[in-house]
Amino acid sequence: MAEATIRDVARRAKVSVASVSRALNGLNNVRQATRDRVIAAANELGYVPHAGARSLSLARANALGVVLPDLHGEFFSELVRGMDRAASRRGFFLLLSNMHAEGDQAPTALRAMHGRVDGILVMAPHVPPEMLEQALPATLPALLINAPVDVATRPSVRIDNEAGAQAAIRHLVGIGCRRILHIAGPEENIDARERARGYFKAMARYAPGIEPLIFAGNFEEDAGEAAAREMLADRRGVDGVFAANDMMAIGCLQTLRAAGVQVPDEVAIAGFDDVPMARYLSLTTCRVRIAEIGERAVTRLIDRLEGKIERVLNERHLPELVVRGTTAGANSDEMAEHGL
Repeated sequence: MAEATIRDVARRAKVSVASVSRALNGLNNVRQATRDRVIAAANELGYVPHAGARSLSLARANALGVVLPDLHGEFFSELVRGMDRAASRRGFFLLLSNMHAEGDQAPTALRAMHGRVDGILVMAPHVPPEMLEQALPATLPALLINAPVDVATRPSVRIDNEAGAQAAIRHLVGIGCRRILHIAGPEENIDARERARGYFKAMARYAPGIEPLIFAGNFEEDAGEAAAREMLADRRGVDGVFAANDMMAIGCLQTLRAAGVQVPDEVAIAGFDDVPMARYLSLTTCRVRIAEIGERAVTRLIDRLEGKIERVLNERHLPELVVRGTTAGANSDEMAEHGL
């Protein structure tokens, strides 16, 4: 079957070639309805921009595309640091982009990589699986990091979020906490949902009969600060906090300390990820080994590009509970009692 051209897309979308070009290049002088039609037509036809098609016929680009939900924050900088380390060792460089959940950014960001890179690493825990599967270019090798579900036969690297959350709650209960507040991440994010699910399961198992407490957060420090202010106004007996990521835990920690609350004597706090700042603030957390996951993802993708056969398609990484100064530090007897 002949490769689709920009004229094929224009005919399918019933617009001019110029309109197709403007829509696919993200220019503002295109109505949203037209842009939607063009993107739908391009997806249906599997269209690759002509410049990209030319580059695909040449030698390997020695480049990997990396599409992340954001490029800001310690988590993403650590992830990219690990990716860059592995890519440099193998003679590849990285082309970075971000992919927010709004509108048509998923297919646009992924399509922009096609023809410029040899393979693509995609972290999209916030993108619906059907949108992600449709947006992934069929002919471009891809590896997914924390995708919502296993997408077709695409290889993936995933964090066992539920297991990490349950370890944090077991630890908090083990040091005597009972009223444990969970500062949750955004509901549309699969990592946040899995960590919340782990929290609920662990509370039911290790603190039966005690009401779970949820504060709706956004993975940013300000959510942790807001949760702390709410606690200060109405503590509801909260003696422990489990935040869905370290940045919210840090915001909560700093706000409580500024108000004179003794951490961990009055309130113990645990986070998730183990970003570099967590170590300096002695934050108990679930260590994800972020840079190592980035390295592993790049290594697997390059191995695939070089024809190496993988034994495991979907790889899962278990977080490690790291106990520091923001919790009382359960001793070995307490940990054994709670099955840790």
